[in-house]
Amino acid sequence: MLRSCALEWTRNWDEYLCLVEFAYNNSWHASIKAALYEILYGRKCRAPICWNKVGERVIEGPELIEVTNEKVAAAKEKLKEARSRQKSYADRHRRSLKFNPRDHVFLKLSHVHNVFHISLLRGYTYYPLHVVSYPLDQIRKDLSLAEEPEKILDRQERVMRNKTILFVKILWKNHPEREATWETEESIRASYSRFFS
Repeated sequence: MLRSCALEWTRNWDEYLCLVEFAYNNSWHASIKAALYEILYGRKCRAPICWNKVGERVIEGPELIEVTNEKVAAAKEKLKEARSRQKSYADRHRRSLKFNPRDHVFLKLSHVHNVFHISLLRGYTYYPLHVVSYPLDQIRKDLSLAEEPEKILDRQERVMRNKTILFVKILWKNHPEREATWETEESIRASYSRFFS
């Protein structure tokens, strides 16, 4: 938006920078359902008419208000154009994912922690010879896998300003060694004390 306003007001765009800022701060944002300035300060942004340079007092006429309103309207129009352009870019890459109950999907979780984003879900076409082997004895009723450490691969001390924190590299069961994670020794000692006896 700032670039398009600067292109329109080629010679003196920096004089109208405060008007562009005013237009942006007072524009309604759909994501937060309010204007940015109003959310931040709890009131509407004051008009930029009195944002002149410090100097002698000058009586301003209706021309100033008219010019200010024109520039603010132009900045708001450029803001709308920029938003619609950004929306069109985003809409090209957006896919509407819809899943029905009992649909088969492939799910890729992060290495150990059971967190995923919906964009990681992919539709699954049933193939009778495709066999997925999971340790069924370790799968819970909520279909999550119980993660247990298998062994400690390495130890490391990280020195902070005033203290030293001990870390251990944990190899988790049912995971290859490249997916081993560094955890604090204190948290592993609290949860799995058998590794430290």
